[in-house]
Amino acid sequence: MKFNYKVIFKVLGLLILMNGVFMMTCLPFSYYYGGRDFNALLISGLSAIIIGYLTFALSHRNQSKELKKKDGYLIVTFGWLAMSLFGTLPYMLSGAIPNFTDAFFETISGFTTTGATILSDIESIDKGILFWRSLTQWIGGMGIIVLAVAILPLLGIGGMQLFVAEAPGISPDKLKPRITETAKRLWLIYVMLTVVEMVLLWIGGMDFYDAINHALTTMATGGFSTKNASVAYYTSPFIQYVIIIFMFLAGTNFTVTYFALHGKMLTVFRNEEFRFYCVVTAIVAILVSIGVYQTMGTTLELSIRQALFQVVSIITTTGYVTADYTVWPYEIIVLLFVMMFVGASAGSTAGGVKIVRHLILVKNSVLELKRQLHPSAIIPVRLNGKAIHRDITFNILAFIMIYISIFAFGSIMMAFIGVDFMTSISSVATCLGNIGPGLGDVGPVDHFGNMPELGKWLLSMLMLLGRLELFTVLILFTPYFWRRI
Repeated sequence: MKFNYKVIFKVLGLLILMNGVFMMTCLPFSYYYGGRDFNALLISGLSAIIIGYLTFALSHRNQSKELKKKDGYLIVTFGWLAMSLFGTLPYMLSGAIPNFTDAFFETISGFTTTGATILSDIESIDKGILFWRSLTQWIGGMGIIVLAVAILPLLGIGGMQLFVAEAPGISPDKLKPRITETAKRLWLIYVMLTVVEMVLLWIGGMDFYDAINHALTTMATGGFSTKNASVAYYTSPFIQYVIIIFMFLAGTNFTVTYFALHGKMLTVFRNEEFRFYCVVTAIVAILVSIGVYQTMGTTLELSIRQALFQVVSIITTTGYVTADYTVWPYEIIVLLFVMMFVGASAGSTAGGVKIVRHLILVKNSVLELKRQLHPSAIIPVRLNGKAIHRDITFNILAFIMIYISIFAFGSIMMAFIGVDFMTSISSVATCLGNIGPGLGDVGPVDHFGNMPELGKWLLSMLMLLGRLELFTVLILFTPYFWRRI
């Protein structure tokens, strides 16, 4: 199969151009707050717009506009890398993060909605740059690729292959027959929930700037905050409960949210993944609440709030913190570490393995016992009353095996680089799962700035692997991907 390089470069140019347009939206904040970052943001935005437009315009218009599956994989992977590379410009030109390795780490952490940061003093950064930092997560949350899919038909380019390659989860559910309409509705829900959360946080006591930044990074399940102490800076229970609710919503399959907004609550509660998501979150939160209340000397309400916040933050891979959970009982720390491998719903902005994969794996394991008794019987795994094709089950088994293998390999590599055991395994787990803070030297009150440079590049690649669900990136390293078939 030949690659349609002309169209690939055309779409990459469009993505870079859109990246530049988003950078320009940071200028009003820089101007209003009198920051020194105005020129850096302006030059960065114009550079991305000009280079993106030239790449787009110089692509031959008479080429076939059909996007094959292989083209989609290339566009998604290289699109994410291109956006991350251009996204470093505001940091470097402003001097906020002059080192390229650190700037790339911070940028790809944003676009992959990981939330791992190398910054030790976030509050000293100019407001325009901080807004760009939050915006990278919001763009990456639903995926700028999905946004591009919504307008690709205007260019005469079909977008299904891009949507399949980028959309999180096993397979994207179409809300409407046309893929473009699906992408538009997903973004409409995403924008609407972001605005609602921003208003509630503003009412709850945050200033407008902090409210919009935290709304952007909550709905992206990213976790970048404008405060050094993250959400712990805000002691208001109202603010913390609002963020808990919207983290949970952001970790819910957006198809389920779509049905809920249309009053189809029966459909929502019939969804097995959503029910499993609720049950797992509730059980873990109760266990952590009991442990915190019994050992930390906090009030019952505060114990429940802190436990619920951290559990939802980790399961949804958001990464906000309201407490230093590394000082909690060891049993709770182990439980929270295990939660880093769970992830929220497929079709959400969350990272991680995803709840639905665990659900199908459990169902298949139970049925395997039954198949041992009835080897001739055909007993399919069912989800929401529908039989799951065995190919999907095999895909899930392969995904989890590869995920565990990459975690083990990454942890070993970090140890060889010179990182201690706890920091090695937690940094790999949190970056591969797109969570953010981990344990050890990268805990909730620490940062990744002291990591060795090679370690930062390794973790950056793990963030990309996790955000694009392994296969999209790994398939590029297989010889048969490049064969002309």
